[in-house]
Amino acid sequence: MVLVPIGRFSEMTRLSVKALRLYDRNGLLKPAHVDPASGYRYYKLGQANRAEAVRILRSVEMPLDEIKEILGTEDLDLVRKQLMAHRERLAEKLATHERMLAYLETLIERKEGIMPYDVQITDVKPQLVAATKKHTNLRQIGDDIAAGFGALTHQLGREGAAPTGPPFIIYHSVIDEETDGPIELCVPVAKRLASGGDVYGRDVEGGSVATTVHHGPYEQIAAAYHTLTGWISDHGHEIAGPPREIYLNDPHTVAPEQLLTRVEWPILPQQT
Repeated sequence: MVLVPIGRFSEMTRLSVKALRLYDRNGLLKPAHVDPASGYRYYKLGQANRAEAVRILRSVEMPLDEIKEILGTEDLDLVRKQLMAHRERLAEKLATHERMLAYLETLIERKEGIMPYDVQITDVKPQLVAATKKHTNLRQIGDDIAAGFGALTHQLGREGAAPTGPPFIIYHSVIDEETDGPIELCVPVAKRLASGGDVYGRDVEGGSVATTVHHGPYEQIAAAYHTLTGWISDHGHEIAGPPREIYLNDPHTVAPEQLLTRVEWPILPQQT
């Protein structure tokens, strides 16, 4: 059996040594032999086919756990289903990018069609919610939001409770390409739920908020934030807490262009 060291195998497969070490740790592509004294990894030439499959699937952004499942089964129907599901995710991501490019073109050309935002001040009542927190980043936020609301839905189902209002997220810090941070996913409820794992009950404070409604895809909501912060400053108000996004309709039942999201930003009452 011919073995090649990890550096040579990296050159053969166009996978970095760092990536090969990662794939070893998670069991996706384990070396044929590891020297017990030095810990150096060696691979069989025949492993290049599996390495190429991993490289291709990673190039189309398939998660590592799904690649491991695909390469670890002989069930061709399961493989086809996994590939089709990932293809749908890629198509959805492409559609998102196309919407963002069209939106960017609108901003650059300063077209009159840029959505105006009507900002109002209103008083909101305290709300009892079932909540869960996630520490997330821009790359992972979509999956974390889905997982968080999934956990809340599961806990509500276990206790036979129904939501009493639309779900919302409190953004406790700015999350961008360089910065991760905590978000709190909330569902209004009529009675306090028992704690279940990461799910807990709490009262979200009420008070004065500056608010506006964003019409359209979630990824274009930054303009609503710009408008709100500018309006708050221009009208002599002070921010009193983190912003909230309240989701007024269901992204599974309406097109992205029809989504409605109310953004609320707590403010201090003006001194008279």
